[in-house]
Amino acid sequence: MASAALEILGLTLCVFGTLLEMTACGLPTWKVTAYIEANIVVAQTIWDGLWMSCAVQSTGQMQCKMHDSMLALSHDLQAARALTVISSVMCVVGLMVVIAGAQCTNCIKTESVKARVVNVGGVIYIISAIFMLVPLCWMANNIISDFYNPQVPTAKKREIGAALYIGWAATALLLLGGGMLCCSCPSSGSSGYSVKYAPTKRATSNGDYDKRNYV
Repeated sequence: MASAALEILGLTLCVFGTLLEMTACGLPTWKVTAYIEANIVVAQTIWDGLWMSCAVQSTGQMQCKMHDSMLALSHDLQAARALTVISSVMCVVGLMVVIAGAQCTNCIKTESVKARVVNVGGVIYIISAIFMLVPLCWMANNIISDFYNPQVPTAKKREIGAALYIGWAATALLLLGGGMLCCSCPSSGSSGYSVKYAPTKRATSNGDYDKRNYV
């Protein structure tokens, strides 16, 4: 019972982590405009994401444009695109694997095999979290380096956007949920000791029990 509850809790965390990861992948707020000048009144705010860039006017109007060429992007954006997509696909595969081996499903009959399948699903979630963590840290490192680099113009300096924080939260949930799934073990319904039963006593032709039954 405890193992089944651990599986459900771990799978729930992984599902929420997957949703947050896909949300972070689609948001255009990986990089946002840095307000470091004395004048805080600006005409627009620039958002840079994996798939598009948006300009938000001071009036509230927003215009977005998809990135025309992938080869024209920086190396961190190219790597982030590939790794986030791979991580999202692995999360979907991990969900299918865990559901197939969960104790509340009947896809697999043997309990020991079901536990191993769930463990494999947990490993897949952990690997997907690592794939998501790499572009997040890489992007954050580049943003911080450019921010403190005096050679970078002020207009091109950016700050860490909300998508990175959402991605870090998704990574934490995936690591925690995947670790719980890796701790899953077979249910202890069957004992490890074998029970041996004595053969049934048979009566003789005259109605008496055979003496060999009492030896």
